[in-house]
Amino acid sequence: MQNSIAIVIALSIFIAVSPFVSKTLRLPIVVVEIILGVAGGYFGFFEKNEYFFIMAKVGFLFLMFLAGLEVNLKEFAKIKSMLLGRVILYFFLLYAMALAIVLYFKLSFIYLVILPIFSLGMIMALLKDYGKEKPWLSLALIIGILGELISIVALTIMSGAVSFGFGKEFYKAMATLVVIVFVCIMFFKLARAFFWWFPEAKKAIMPDIASKEQDIRFSMALFFVMIAIMLYLKIDMVLGAFFAGMFITAFFSHKKDLHDKLSSFGFGFLAPIFFIYVGSTLKLDIVFSSVIFKNALFLIACMVSIRLIGSFTAFYGHLGFKNTLLFALSDSMPLMFMVAAATLGLQAKAIDNLEYSSIVVASMLDAIVLMLVIKGLNFYFEKEKAI
Repeated sequence: MQNSIAIVIALSIFIAVSPFVSKTLRLPIVVVEIILGVAGGYFGFFEKNEYFFIMAKVGFLFLMFLAGLEVNLKEFAKIKSMLLGRVILYFFLLYAMALAIVLYFKLSFIYLVILPIFSLGMIMALLKDYGKEKPWLSLALIIGILGELISIVALTIMSGAVSFGFGKEFYKAMATLVVIVFVCIMFFKLARAFFWWFPEAKKAIMPDIASKEQDIRFSMALFFVMIAIMLYLKIDMVLGAFFAGMFITAFFSHKKDLHDKLSSFGFGFLAPIFFIYVGSTLKLDIVFSSVIFKNALFLIACMVSIRLIGSFTAFYGHLGFKNTLLFALSDSMPLMFMVAAATLGLQAKAIDNLEYSSIVVASMLDAIVLMLVIKGLNFYFEKEKAI
């Protein structure tokens, strides 16, 4: 009981002060939350607790739900046929180079998911700072959406592999996954037809003025129903949470404030619990070891290198040098999904605590350094352009 009380008090304080620390130190708030989690774990506030783990798991799933909300399927219409070939080439190069690195350095197959993984989190932060009119950032958003979809599928496959191995159960789970994706596609098509014939149904489910918060209630109901379905089918819950978010964005775009409501709740309460939990799992005595930093720098070098090579190969002719460089760096900060992949790998005992710590530290350093580099380069290029 005392352990639970200490966790609740520490969480409350850390969630409340993290925005002020982030603003003061000019660090991404996710990084601040992880650092606070490390401090809390070191001082004994976050001892092993089942309820803390469950709350963190819900926070992680809600993050995936919010990631699904960012996926606007209409954005894919912006990919012209001429650009589509470049996009395919880009993703092929990323995974081909990741495979080569995994084989050459004899790494765990989990790194085949981690090295080319994508996350919209930091791209959304860049959009707030620079806007969609930047050609490199406009493309980064589209690639980020596609990359996040691919990453979700890769995480699901990885989860199945570490849970069942590459035996009969794994192939059964993957066959189920294919069926689920097909069913979801058909469900989206049927829903589109239904709402086309009965457009008033949208406002019946989510009226413009939701006096009883029907929009929030329906969103949360869909979130938990999709998770329950995935649990029943023994498929990773991440996919269910992600599809729920996609459905909301696809069919209820008239609720302009819904995204802000859900994001405020998620990033203001549930997501911080997950990131603080991640920090609490890091052991301070090994985080500052030379091995951790050496491994973290190696991972960052690999992630940035494959994106630079892939970007200049696929998009140099389309964007030019400056925009291609900024695009490559903006796509090289998969902080949230990188932490998520590390968490899944550790829970499944596919990686040890040293590797887990290296991945989390790499995700933090990567976000901090590249945000500063992008800011500096953008300032330099804008100044050069004005001369």
